[in-house]
Amino acid sequence: MPFLGQDWRSPGWSWMKTEDGWKRCDAWSQELEGENSQCDIGPGIILNSEDEEIFSNEEHEYASKKRKKDHFRNDTNTQCFYRENWIYVHKESTRERHGYCTLGEAFNRLDFSSAIQDIRRFNYVVRLLQLIAKSQLTSLSGVAQKNYFNILDKIVQKVLGDHQNPRLIKDLLQDLSSTLCILIRGVGKSVLVGNINIWICRLETVLRWQQQLQNLQMTEQVDSGLTLSDLPVHMLSNILYRLSDGWDIVTLGQVTPTLSALSEDRQLWKKLCQYHFGEKQFCRHLILSEKGHVEWKLMYFALQKHYPTKEQYGDTLHFCRHCSILFWKDCRLALLLEDSGHPCTAADPDSCFTPVSPQHFIDLFKY
Repeated sequence: MPFLGQDWRSPGWSWMKTEDGWKRCDAWSQELEGENSQCDIGPGIILNSEDEEIFSNEEHEYASKKRKKDHFRNDTNTQCFYRENWIYVHKESTRERHGYCTLGEAFNRLDFSSAIQDIRRFNYVVRLLQLIAKSQLTSLSGVAQKNYFNILDKIVQKVLGDHQNPRLIKDLLQDLSSTLCILIRGVGKSVLVGNINIWICRLETVLRWQQQLQNLQMTEQVDSGLTLSDLPVHMLSNILYRLSDGWDIVTLGQVTPTLSALSEDRQLWKKLCQYHFGEKQFCRHLILSEKGHVEWKLMYFALQKHYPTKEQYGDTLHFCRHCSILFWKDCRLALLLEDSGHPCTAADPDSCFTPVSPQHFIDLFKY
């Protein structure tokens, strides 16, 4: 049988005749041209530790074309999600099951793509992506990395569309860009899954997202109905007392003069400090005013620099200690159909469930 291409079962390549001879037609060459405007970022943006360009001006054009080809072959828009609501977490091989569950496998199989559309789970998924970006990015498999950036793309587009939670995404992209710069500068010193050009193209995509969020303009919606400023003072105060993030209180205080005065309430910042930090931490970072009063607002931001704050989420993943299953628990189905969220065999399933924080999720897969 004649040899027609890289595989004898393939139909062979397409060729076209030119003045210089016969040349092979690449099916993706035209599509790459359309991505030039999206993936092109000046070579001076990606620097090494001595603030020198990784690519010289002469090499940049060639390197840009090379990584576009690699990026096309490793299209991050490829859907690889299982979209499962629960998975079995096995940490060792048994006679019935070989291998063990990894962080990348859990990230692939659990339905994080739909979770970002749920306002109760959005902050949880963003925090999990941020922790992975800081320390676990290189431990993910190639498919898990594609899913990671695919989910991140959906998050960025959601924020650009509804203008909600832009600060969380900016912090996530800042940590991710720092990690990618370190990985690219230290190529050869760390293990990277995939070609270096793919990682450079991912960094360029993150930088483009950061620029889009930086240019995000909040549009004022004109509505003749009830507004925040029309609420009574005691209701506004109650809203501020329900916020667990000091930066949210500061931001809300900039809306109206009334909210500005309420956001400076000493009791508000005192309760916020008592919620997030302990008495021993207060003693180490005590800040007093000229009159001898404790400056709770200043203490909160000072303590925040030294100690982690408590994390609050509307909904999280749960772990069943009886079944060793990690799952999303749908509270509405649990009330209507008495569905625990996974096929639990325990006599009292609710007693076996444990909420899983983002850090605990990563710790489950450390062996």
